[in-house]
Amino acid sequence: MRMTLHTDYALRMLIFLAVRNGRPCTVSDVASAYGLSRNHLIKVAQGLSELGLVETLRGRAGGIRLARLPEEINVGFVVRAMEDDKALVECLKTDGGACVITASCRLTGIVREALAAYLCVFDKYLLRDLVRNREALATLLGIANPLEDGMARGEAGSLAAAHEGG
Repeated sequence: MRMTLHTDYALRMLIFLAVRNGRPCTVSDVASAYGLSRNHLIKVAQGLSELGLVETLRGRAGGIRLARLPEEINVGFVVRAMEDDKALVECLKTDGGACVITASCRLTGIVREALAAYLCVFDKYLLRDLVRNREALATLLGIANPLEDGMARGEAGSLAAAHEGG
């Protein structure tokens, strides 16, 4: 299975935000750090916000930050939620595709099993696992003070609270 750029960027955004330890930043900050399209990352941030993983903050000190702690975000959940089309072969498409042997094909079951195994690996990991090397990631991403713990100070509120204020 090839992961879409949308999912790849979502995971990268979550890593960036986790390294920041609850301190808000802008989508432009994430785009600049990775050398990615800001417009594409805006769509990614919206998707992560809808999932309750990222909260948006309005106002002068606004931006985005994690809405949950890294130990509460399962990588498998993110991959499943962000991937629109998990049809690895034509017969797994929602409409059934156009393969003439679909009704008797044994490949379909094998591909489903392989996809389940692929996703099962992601299920074993949390965002926390992806940022255990926080200092090295912070250096590579140009993030200052990666150990400043904004999450512990209660800066990460719920997504609902962020929307009530805006």
